[in-house]
Amino acid sequence: MSDAEDVSPICSAKGCREVAAWVLSWNNPKLHTPDRRKTWTACADHRVYLTEFLETRGFLRETLSVQEYGGRPAPSSG
Repeated sequence: MSDAEDVSPICSAKGCREVAAWVLSWNNPKLHTPDRRKTWTACADHRVYLTEFLETRGFLRETLSVQEYGGRPAPSSG
């Protein structure tokens, strides 16, 4: 296992340094093709805040646990 695989993702909330438990997949339809996915990571404390931020703008596509997301194939770059 490499050092990169040992590192847990950090929450994407501004100023938060907690280990993330969730991956929020999103895209901005004004900027991205429909199949393009960007990701934010969220700790337990910031999951709701980040989810609401993305949902309000119509950007949120899917929320998965870090473990679920880690078992998926890499997204296409598009």
